[in-house]
Amino acid sequence: MGGIMQKATSRALYDYWNSLRGSRSAPDRRDIDPTRIRTALASTFILETAEEDESFMFRLAGSHLCSSYCRELKGRSFSGLWHDKDSDAISTLIRAVTEDHAVALVTFQGTTSVGTQASFETILMPLRHNGSTSSRILGGMTVIDEPYWLGVQPIMEQRITGLRLIWPDDLSMRQEGHDISMAVEANAMWPDTEAPAPLPARVHGNSARRYAHLAVIDGGRS
Repeated sequence: MGGIMQKATSRALYDYWNSLRGSRSAPDRRDIDPTRIRTALASTFILETAEEDESFMFRLAGSHLCSSYCRELKGRSFSGLWHDKDSDAISTLIRAVTEDHAVALVTFQGTTSVGTQASFETILMPLRHNGSTSSRILGGMTVIDEPYWLGVQPIMEQRITGLRLIWPDDLSMRQEGHDISMAVEANAMWPDTEAPAPLPARVHGNSARRYAHLAVIDGGRS
């Protein structure tokens, strides 16, 4: 998975999560031992569903993550961090994680109130809680190239720049070195006055599955 994930935090969390789950689609929340992911802990978070709706909020958030936003994230909305035009894409990815037990890898550009920008990588993985994977997500978020101002100028807006779904149980793809490429037709990629084109049934000769306005393409090589 090293060719897919840019940051060591994402790779460490994925490897730990994958080792815990064994033959299951997801490990149990109680299986998580923070001491086993000590090097990634400051950039790690756990999401839970909000009581009033089905959106996800931060149950726990590491110190580096909170520092990037210059505020405590515990109890705050994860969905609310994203630009309105990306909210559907994030909701779709979360459903792929909680319902289909995929691992989602997201890159995004964060912008401060004075217009400075930084790129981040986020990984989302399903967790089992009370027998269900619908209410907990394990994640990590790391800046790709850390600017000098990070932790002083808070990230106020973020836009998706890349999406990828990983299917850990697809043995043929793991054995052949395949991953999942995702064609993004998010609103962020289109001018406000232009509607996205319809999704094709096949992309670059590969079959495509639909996730709202995203097309997940099987068989792309990293």
